[in-house]
Amino acid sequence: MAKVISTLFISADGVAEIDPDWHFPYFDENMGRAVTEDYDAADVLLIGRETYGSFAGAWPEREAAGGDDAPFAKQLGDVRKVVVSRQPLEFSWRNSELINGDLLDAVTALKADAGIRGILIPGSISVVQQLLAAGLVDELRLLVHPVAARKGRKLFDEGDAAYHLRLVATEAFPTGVLRVIYAPGAAPTKAGYDDAKDQLSADN
Repeated sequence: MAKVISTLFISADGVAEIDPDWHFPYFDENMGRAVTEDYDAADVLLIGRETYGSFAGAWPEREAAGGDDAPFAKQLGDVRKVVVSRQPLEFSWRNSELINGDLLDAVTALKADAGIRGILIPGSISVVQQLLAAGLVDELRLLVHPVAARKGRKLFDEGDAAYHLRLVATEAFPTGVLRVIYAPGAAPTKAGYDDAKDQLSADN
């Protein structure tokens, strides 16, 4: 089964709708390496309509310009891009297609495709939220910035049930950014204060 990976830049207070003012000052070679690793693991990009519009409006021009980011722009152009939209779209960026039918059915089919290793969801908060609720996200790869954004859309929406996560890996960058990779996890054993109080030291 192909792995579905969500990759997000996120603030310490959970905002995943990035603001360039708090994002780019922390983008260094370590974050660049992490982003490259995420994209190298993907055969398919799964993106929402707004994210696609942002990408398609920038990366083809950057590829054509031939600057330092042209190789990465070419990689994005070459990869298969599946776009989630409730309305018809006209695609000018190569290797782009509209999702076929229902989101959950389409992602389930992509995961079962033997020719696909990885499905990467960059940004696209609403897509990630739907797939989290359906249990179709295999990894959350978060680059947590040392800033409380205080405004903007958060990754985790309101709901009745908690999402329990298992920590896969962590890495701290010199900028204070934390790379945290989670996978779905089982709920811990139920406990309350009476269970926790024995863990307090006498000094507390």
